[in-house]
Amino acid sequence: MEFNNRRYGEVVVVAPAGRIDHASAEDFRLRLAPALEHCSEGRDRVVLDFSAVEYISSVGLRVLMLAAKQVKAQKGAIVIAAMQPVVKEIFDISRFNYVFAAFPGLREAVADLSTQALALYDAG
Repeated sequence: MEFNNRRYGEVVVVAPAGRIDHASAEDFRLRLAPALEHCSEGRDRVVLDFSAVEYISSVGLRVLMLAAKQVKAQKGAIVIAAMQPVVKEIFDISRFNYVFAAFPGLREAVADLSTQALALYDAG
């Protein structure tokens, strides 16, 4: 699994690539942890850029559920952007669309979390 992080002000974009399944879920959890640690009220906000995620299994969904619970307890904000159709279908079927706000593109997700971050994103 590939993994990239980018920062736009107080918004951290976490961008995994590939499959999030039994073989990669623990790696995904470990790589996501630092971003979640700082995701709290008055601190960082997180966008999961799923544009390069091809598939997510129930084990991957469990990692996301635990992440959502952690962020909620910390009074932070986490959203998902740019899901591939297969991943979106899995989210809809498993009702994760009620757990995470989802946006069609990365720009919309960043805009939802911070106007300052959006300006930095647009600046390139």
